[in-house]
Amino acid sequence: MGQTIYDFKVNDINGQELSLSQFKGKVILVVNVASKCGFTPQYKGLEELYKEFKDAVVVLGFPCNQFGHQEPGNAEEIKNFCSLNYDVTFPMFEKIDVNGANAHPLYTFLKESKPGLLGTEAIKWNFTKFLVDKNGEVVKRYAPTDDAQKIKKDLAQYL
Repeated sequence: MGQTIYDFKVNDINGQELSLSQFKGKVILVVNVASKCGFTPQYKGLEELYKEFKDAVVVLGFPCNQFGHQEPGNAEEIKNFCSLNYDVTFPMFEKIDVNGANAHPLYTFLKESKPGLLGTEAIKWNFTKFLVDKNGEVVKRYAPTDDAQKIKKDLAQYL
């Protein structure tokens, strides 16, 4: 069997390493997030999705400052922003790069598993989303403009 998302370790927003294998059996939605983006209000829908399907679905937020410098804050500032403005309770992780030479290995895997339009692998903007099924396989890639409602419609087939 090939590589799955469970093969990766990531640091949470407090700097603690954790294995994504702890989410085995759940549908996972991986999102590169930013606090100062036009799509930032999507935090609200993502949080609602997480709360509604908490037993079966987990949303993982990865702050990234590669698009228009829209995530300039440090971990503490990002945590405070998400908590105060959107009451985010889904897991948040350390700020990472999703493109380029320093891209996090998780994102290299996600992009190779589900390329975007015309086969391009690069993440185009904040709030690009990857849906991973209960077996750790990347099954869908969503554009930054795709909101939680669109994702919710697709969830049924993976739950």
